[in-house]
Amino acid sequence: MTIMLCIKRYKTNPYFNIAAEEYFLKKFDSDCFMLWRNEPSIIVGKHQNTIAEINQGFVKKNNIPVVRRLSGGGAVFHDLGNLNFTFIKNMEKNDSKLDFRKFTEPILEVLQKLNIDAKFEGRNDLCIDGKKFSGNAEVIYKNRVLHHGTLLFASKIADLSGALKVDPLKFKDKAVKSVKSRVTNISEHLKESLTILEFKDMIMDYIMNNNKEAQQYSLSEDDNQNIEGLVKEKYSDWEWNYGLSPDYNFNKTIKTAGGQIEVNLDVQNGVIRQMKIFGDYFNKFPTVDIENALINIPHDIDEVNRALQVFNIEDYFSNVSLEEFVGGLF
Repeated sequence: MTIMLCIKRYKTNPYFNIAAEEYFLKKFDSDCFMLWRNEPSIIVGKHQNTIAEINQGFVKKNNIPVVRRLSGGGAVFHDLGNLNFTFIKNMEKNDSKLDFRKFTEPILEVLQKLNIDAKFEGRNDLCIDGKKFSGNAEVIYKNRVLHHGTLLFASKIADLSGALKVDPLKFKDKAVKSVKSRVTNISEHLKESLTILEFKDMIMDYIMNNNKEAQQYSLSEDDNQNIEGLVKEKYSDWEWNYGLSPDYNFNKTIKTAGGQIEVNLDVQNGVIRQMKIFGDYFNKFPTVDIENALINIPHDIDEVNRALQVFNIEDYFSNVSLEEFVGGLF
């Protein structure tokens, strides 16, 4: 008989929570079920170009962590109004494909008990009245599958759209793109008042009551230390969250009081390898100095700012501020 560990998790740190999934996937033999929440954060898919998925200005202004997960699919915005669920199961020998529908059935059954007509739609979404409240993704490691999904319960939809609002025309790459959908919160469809923590308890109780092999499990001190180790070496690291992005070209025209500046970047492993600047701006010194200064610099706002601090940017682009120029590179 295969034990299912129903793991209670209370931390809302996104680096820790994404690392915890890898830890239980790779270091445990038992089936697992977890419910967890993240503070405001963006979680990008394994095969995505991170910078092409996020609104960097919004992210920097609001200090929103960006974390790459193990599974594929699109980028999602998490906040404390969003509940996440994770199943980790050992696969049968004849299991050969990902089965999103199977893992979402318990969620749909809980919602039906709340008189909400939720349905599985498309490839991997749960919807109410045609509006998405749950996106799902899976990853296979050896003979184990990890399935996880979001459950928008009382999420701040405006923040969601603000954090993920990006113009895809600026980027040319082969990375997986997020698909924008009309979304809704579960709380908008409830017949009676319910908090997200009460909803969380309902789902956990349902899983416990409908699985004879279910056992409650709390993280030990060793578990916490091992997960924190993963956070330090991988999930909080720029190389994993940004550097792993597929190579891409970035093109943008900046309209300024000093004229138009067209920026072209060739980015490999998150690092600027080539840069060309064109436009009808006026300059005192050759802009090739700026191009050369940014070669081999990570395509990251803070890193680019640091590299350009030694320049008086108005000597290179008349009537253009450093903030305006750097903003145009993202």
